[in-house]
Formats: sequence, structure tokens, C-alpha cells
Amino acid sequence: MPDRRSRSRRGPRAPAAEAAQLPEGPVAIDTGWVELVRDRSTPGAVTVLVNGVPSSHVELDDPTWLEFEYMQQMAAVVDVLPPGPLDAVHLGAGACSLPRWLEARRPGSRQIAVDVDAALLTLVRTWFDLPRSPRLRLRPGDARTRLTELPDSSADLVVRDVFAGDRTPSDLATHQFVEEVARVLRPGGVYLANCADRPPLDLARAEMATIRSVLPSAALVSEPGMLRGRRYGNLVLIGTRPGPRDLDLADAGLARTLRSLPVPTRLLRGPELDAFVKSAAPMTDPPGTQRSSGAGSGNEA
Repeated sequence: MPDRRSRSRRGPRAPAAEAAQLPEGPVAIDTGWVELVRDRSTPGAVTVLVNGVPSSHVELDDPTWLEFEYMQQMAAVVDVLPPGPLDAVHLGAGACSLPRWLEARRPGSRQIAVDVDAALLTLVRTWFDLPRSPRLRLRPGDARTRLTELPDSSADLVVRDVFAGDRTPSDLATHQFVEEVARVLRPGGVYLANCADRPPLDLARAEMATIRSVLPSAALVSEPGMLRGRRYGNLVLIGTRPGPRDLDLADAGLARTLRSLPVPTRLLRGPELDAFVKSAAPMTDPPGTQRSSGAGSGNEA
């Protein structure tokens, strides 16, 4: 389940007119059901449940508001990238909270959001004020398959936020998958992965080792309590493709921004990241697994 931030720092907001048009109760989708839960104190705030699990949070009247803590951390990283529009790929679309944020923060960005549930994509396009194509293309299908269809060096940002239950599918965490991410990224591009783990964080260590095996300039963002093995939660893993405009992971402003979030977080890199990863080995596809790469189009919602 994603971490959520406190609303204690937000001021009063006018009710969102769109909220009155949203459905009440569960709605059938391809993978089960989706339900929209509104915040009684903030009419424009909607939590999207997929099969009873919080999947996304949308502020109808403020796309720059990100409720889930890991998305705030991702946004802090994106804000350090050079100014201007970005070409972004989101694997795991949900209600497109992060694409809405990116559209508001960097107008003119061109984005692709992938989700395995085609019906969900159609619904969120109807329910929420999403940018239209080509600014935001919604593509149904398997995340890794869709990634292999994208051209080389076509994205500034790739975000992986895909879950089956409370775990990321294993084929989206291997060395070969990260190689596909690196192929799609432009020089200087950034990969952000949402990793949900519990003590002793063996999965996060293995995922970080995997990312560094392809993208050596890497870092990890985590709430200190998670690093001390206190609870289950989300970590943000970062990998950058070398290029003339690399993300500056040593940027003091990034570390300061992460520390100043409603739930302060730490940025691990260099020796601190080495100590976290320890002797974890990169994960690989099972022997005999074959996947093709190449540009493709496909249907869109």
C-alpha cells in the first residue's frame, strides 16, 4: 500500500465541480473492480481503489498535489532535471497522478502511460482531466512488452510503478528489463522505480544492485525508519544514463528538498549506497527467456 502524506499543511480549497460527476460504488474493470473514495473534508480529493487497494490519488482541482509519499520523492528528483518539457514513459498508469503533475509542472511534455487494464484507462480518461493525446497517450498492455516497442533514445524519464498485489512483477526488476529502460532513455535520462519492500529489505538491495549493473550512476530515496528496518513501505530507486546533462545526484538542493518533505527522506549514493546494497546480486531473467526490441504503436485509450 502506498505511503500517504498528512493534510495538515494544506489550506482550504474550493470544492471541485467535477467531483459531483464521479460514480458511486464499485465499477467493473478488466482486472476486477475500481472504486473512487472522496475525501469529505476536501471534495476534490479522490482516492482510487483497485480491488480494494489504494492505487492512486487525484486532486481534481490541483494536479500539482501529490498525496503518496513516494510520488513526492519522485517529483523532487524530476524537479532537478534541466528545465523545459520532458518526454516521459510511465509503466503503471493507474489514475495518472504523476503524468497530471508533470503536465502542470512542465507544460509541453509528451507522455506515454501504460497499464495492463484497458478498461481502467478508458475510465480514468473519462473521469479525470487528463491531457489529451499526443501530450498523454494511454496504452493498454503488458508493461515490459510496451517498453520493448518504444524507439531507442526516445525518453527523458521512465517511471516504473507496477504492482501485482504488494509486489512488483519479477520480470520488471531484472537486468534485462533495466537494459530495455536504458535503451529507451536518452543520454542523461532518468529511471525512477517504486520498490515496495519490508525488513530486511532484501528485494530493494537486489533491485538496486540490478539497476547499478546497467546504470552505474544511481541512488536510493527512503524514509530513515525503513532503512532501520522498522516497517513495510516504498523506496524510490534512481538510475541515470550517462550523458552531457546528467542528473546531479550530489545536488545539495535535491537532498535538502527530500529532507524537507512532510515525511523527511534520505538520499543514499556513493559509499552509503554501497553499504546498503552490500553483496546483493543483480536479478536476471530465467534462462531461455527471449524478448524482442523495436518501435511499435498499438492501440491507445
